[in-house]
Amino acid sequence: MALRNTAALIFFVMMVLSGVCLGDVYRVGDYDGWTSRGLVDYNKWASTKEFHVGDTLIFAYNSQYHNLMQVTKQDFESCNITAAITVYTSGSDTVTLKRPDHYYFLCGAPGHCQAGQKVDIKVTLPIPQSSLASPNPAPQGSLPSDSHPSSNPSSAPTIYFSKLGLAVTTLVPCLLSVVL
Repeated sequence: MALRNTAALIFFVMMVLSGVCLGDVYRVGDYDGWTSRGLVDYNKWASTKEFHVGDTLIFAYNSQYHNLMQVTKQDFESCNITAAITVYTSGSDTVTLKRPDHYYFLCGAPGHCQAGQKVDIKVTLPIPQSSLASPNPAPQGSLPSDSHPSSNPSSAPTIYFSKLGLAVTTLVPCLLSVVL
């Protein structure tokens, strides 16, 4: 019985903590979704967001009329639909952004890419909260224009502490219920 409780506790802890480093979720095109009706300027939509490694994109569309293709930059610029990296057709596709890079997506239905149904998603590493709160001070004798903090994000893993707090808050009552 103790082994089963321990296994259940370990499983629960793993499930709770797996949410610690998950990123944000974005529905591409917000309410309008992935469509060619001219309702959304997808690159303008993307330019108002900061996408980071670990974030998830949801492409919601009518699969009778649209699809989703991940393509290279060259194929994105020319709306070439013959050489996709990946093709999605479910109508509710999720894509997790796994590395810092540009991700290029377009609709492969004839004329849809040319009508603007394409998006360039620029993904960066998350910036640790500590570097946002306290930028590095300028060295003595330097001019203010020379005192820019590094624009290169840290390559160290980042834990989102608000999610860690939620995980710990959820974990403690569970541990108490198993122990007591």
